[in-house]
Amino acid sequence: MKRVLGDLQPKRLWELFEDICQIPRPSKKEERILAFLIDFAKKHELEYVQDKAGNLVIRKPATNGYEDRESIVLQSHVDMVCEKNEGVDHDFEKDPIKPRIVDGWVRGTGTTLGADDGIGMAAQLAVLEADDIAHGPIECLFTVDEETGLTGAFNLEKDMLNSRILLNLDSEDDGQLFIGCAGGIDTLITFDKQQVEAEKDHDAFRLSVTGLKGGHSGDDIHRGRGNAIKIINRILWNAERMHDIRIADYRGGNLHNAIAREAFALVTVPKRNKKAFRDLCVELGAEIQAAMKTNEPDIKVDVQEAEMPASLIDSKTQNALLNALYACPHGVMAWSADIPNLVETSTNLASVKTTQKEIIVVTSQRSSVETAKRDIADMVASVFHLAGARVKHGDGYPGWEPNMDSGILAVTKQSYKKLFNENPEVLVIHAGLECGIIGEKYPGMDMISYGPEIKGAHSPDEGIEIASVEKFWDLTLEVLKNAPVKK
Repeated sequence: MKRVLGDLQPKRLWELFEDICQIPRPSKKEERILAFLIDFAKKHELEYVQDKAGNLVIRKPATNGYEDRESIVLQSHVDMVCEKNEGVDHDFEKDPIKPRIVDGWVRGTGTTLGADDGIGMAAQLAVLEADDIAHGPIECLFTVDEETGLTGAFNLEKDMLNSRILLNLDSEDDGQLFIGCAGGIDTLITFDKQQVEAEKDHDAFRLSVTGLKGGHSGDDIHRGRGNAIKIINRILWNAERMHDIRIADYRGGNLHNAIAREAFALVTVPKRNKKAFRDLCVELGAEIQAAMKTNEPDIKVDVQEAEMPASLIDSKTQNALLNALYACPHGVMAWSADIPNLVETSTNLASVKTTQKEIIVVTSQRSSVETAKRDIADMVASVFHLAGARVKHGDGYPGWEPNMDSGILAVTKQSYKKLFNENPEVLVIHAGLECGIIGEKYPGMDMISYGPEIKGAHSPDEGIEIASVEKFWDLTLEVLKNAPVKK
């Protein structure tokens, strides 16, 4: 393999990250990356254990002189979000990720990069492999299926870990230490539909909304980014009332924890209304583009003639769907009254997909306040109940309550100050982290989360800042070197 990242520092960490990029690892299909990790443990003669869910722990003894230190868990997840731009030929179950260097950042090539959380894995492996790093006993925990339901953390067996200190390597902001996170829940909606024959006096059009930034539905929900489903639905809702359109296919978004970047609809229009429909799309699209030009400079609304579909969604279901999607809340619902600039509660209209018999809508809700999480999930449910859809809530996951008296927080703050001559920010994150679930399974676990600078996670714009990776690595080594002495 010809290395693209081989000249970056720290060299071995980047080499390991590039090795990880060669291994397909979609959520729920992590067999190959787990086999790679087990082979790594065997090659370096390290103890490892795997539970029924697939979670893997690799253990490394303390280096000489550090046997009296507390054992520490380094934790990351092995799966990645699989998103690509329209028209990009990439099979996430077969093809390697192609990293490239762009203006001080490492990015994918039309796809997500998988730095979330491949860079955490690479750091763990670099620590496990090194013979010149000072540290006490180490357990490296690699969890599965974080991105589509935190399944690995939920099913982590209670005897897997011996340590009582955990460094979660899954945050995305340089200079920030996280000591708490929001809890979350998915709300899943299903419309039953009838297939009806397309009307003969109609012409077909394909409407698309593309070019949006998307992003993480927790980290980026407050940034004012457009939701492609909400945008295309606004156009369709007006076109139904004004020009009697009928919908054959409707799809947008992809993952429950990503803001929808693209949306598409195949519609038919009475021949007498086709010019007026096209004009509406152009005019309303221009209005939306002008209104969103600061946050979404590359948004594109396009309408093109298409082949007539064989069948349509029945008009009753279509009308209920369009009204419900228009009414469905999306974005920040409340800001924290206790922590400045922290989103307390939000909801994400994540995806719409049309099948032969159903239309499936996926939404996700987050809050650092449990009662607020339940309230916003019920609010979303009520909109779709009114539309006659079936609604089901997922199991959800707990938040992580912050502890300002954390011992590992004190060590990490001191280490950061020593290395970089400035104080890090100590924050609670609106995104979900596995720490909340792990903390429930291991009461008293002292935890902190940090990472390098990653932008555009969960979208093909994902990038990791090269300079911040070296800081991330240096901080990890300093924290391990200064682990507390056993009591």
